[in-house]
Amino acid sequence: MTAMMRPSSEPPIKRYLERPRGGPTVLRIVLGTHLRRLRIASNITREAAGDSIRGSHAKISRLELGRVGSKERDIADLLTLYGVHDEELRADFLALARQAGMPGWWQQYGDVLSHWFETLIGLEEAASLIRTYEVQFVPGLLQTEAYARAVTKLGYPSAPDRENERRVELRMARQRLLTGPDAPKLWAVVDEAALRRPLGGPETMREQLEHLVEVAQLPNVTLQVAPFNMGGLAAAGGPITILRFQEPDLPDIVYLEQLTSALYLEKQDDIDNYMSVMDRLSAEADTPRESLCFLKDLIASSG
Repeated sequence: MTAMMRPSSEPPIKRYLERPRGGPTVLRIVLGTHLRRLRIASNITREAAGDSIRGSHAKISRLELGRVGSKERDIADLLTLYGVHDEELRADFLALARQAGMPGWWQQYGDVLSHWFETLIGLEEAASLIRTYEVQFVPGLLQTEAYARAVTKLGYPSAPDRENERRVELRMARQRLLTGPDAPKLWAVVDEAALRRPLGGPETMREQLEHLVEVAQLPNVTLQVAPFNMGGLAAAGGPITILRFQEPDLPDIVYLEQLTSALYLEKQDDIDNYMSVMDRLSAEADTPRESLCFLKDLIASSG
């Protein structure tokens, strides 16, 4: 497939080189998406593609999903296999591969950063909309430092204090995206149980509730409380995060965090199911205005 054969509606690779929002995580996904399209259009199997770069079909799968970085030599060999000979297009692909291999700002926390969580941070950086439902804790993007410290100690009770402080620093650094340029919209539904659980003690919890009142008034933040009287729907399942992107090459992604790992769902059926759950939660939860009143009443009752 040559440059002349590309569909006119396909966004050029160059746009991502000029405006690499989201850092290496997103660029790897974009690169993999374009390589998958080229392979399918060329009617080449993953096995054959893997052979061409001295790898396996599993390596091609990970590359196409954006799960791993890639060597420029491998990209060049795949482009040749897929019939891409246009020098400008090949140069753009190789430049994208180089940028996708650059470290993101979060790499400085590599000593405490799990691979599965690193992916989420990169996706958050590129998202235009983040929808999240939290059952047990206040969403990480809305936590105060003291509350985040309490959550971290709960999750890593035997870790050294310095290590946990690094995790708290990382969480605080993540939050800068909400007030930075091109800030995403955050739409959070928080279960009432998470707001009543005195994590970190009364003072920490009061500070956290006051912080929620403050951030709920940001123009790009929508906060809703899922009260106990919602019944089974609010309690069904665990936390859910759905990320949406402006870039046409990036599909919605569902993020499901577990105790020591996470799932990233990209199949449309999965996305539709979780989006339906999120829509129902948002429809049945207190409105943003009601939620703000609930938070203020909770603060007042805490003394």
